[in-house]
Amino acid sequence: MKRKPEDLSAEDQAFTRKVLFEASKTAQTTKQLETFLNGLLTPSEQIMLGRRIWISRMILENKRYDEISTRLHVGHNTIAKVELWLRGLLPDYGKHIEREVKRTTEIERNKIAKMNPFGFTALKKKYPLHFLLFPWPKL
Repeated sequence: MKRKPEDLSAEDQAFTRKVLFEASKTAQTTKQLETFLNGLLTPSEQIMLGRRIWISRMILENKRYDEISTRLHVGHNTIAKVELWLRGLLPDYGKHIEREVKRTTEIERNKIAKMNPFGFTALKKKYPLHFLLFPWPKL
């Protein structure tokens, strides 16, 4: 039977969330987490969660609401709610998304460095201290 969060006491809500988080921590690989979430969430729930993370990334990239709304077909209220979570209501949420963005950026840099081992990106990766002492001039 479907239950609304308001139907549960604050303790039951907290315990339910804790059970979910503890169960998701048991996944040790991305494949295991994918299998777990596929079994737990409906496709529409997966899409909703994924889009919120996508909105967060776009906000962190300083995209405008109109641009996000057009690209993801979401309303401004949804974007504003995600930005609230990101900016203050749930401060750790923003940290997790920023970490993910940094990780994907690092993966992209590694791909570029492998494609051109004598390029600027590869040199910055190979000699990071040099670029601390002599940063690239700003235009």
